[in-house]
Amino acid sequence: MKQTIALIALVVRDYDEAIDFYVTKLGFVLVEDTYQPEQDKRWVVVRPPGEASTSLLLARASSQRQETFIGNQAGGRVFLFLQTDDFWRDHAKMVKTGIRFTREPKEAPYGIVAVFEDLYGNLWDLVQFTDGR
Repeated sequence: MKQTIALIALVVRDYDEAIDFYVTKLGFVLVEDTYQPEQDKRWVVVRPPGEASTSLLLARASSQRQETFIGNQAGGRVFLFLQTDDFWRDHAKMVKTGIRFTREPKEAPYGIVAVFEDLYGNLWDLVQFTDGR
């Protein structure tokens, strides 16, 4: 059996501001942006460059309850892990584009890691594994 996680839904306030952040600031690829008139919403998919399987579905909050989770998808824990093949290249690029790091880079037994916030405050790890993961 082969299974993969194809999409992770990320609740956002606005499609266009989310696309701008993920594509312009993080350098993700816009895979799809299709209007769905029957539901009056868009199907917006982005993914990191070089990634072919897991993508983010930018899902605009459609209720007040969903809005309460914008920026707090994991209850204040790191939510997603952005793996890179060159930590210092990507860290420098992210700092230059205004990404806010909440924990500075550190060397750990498994690699190099720093924590950053997305545009809503969700926490991410930028990580380069060096232990063969």
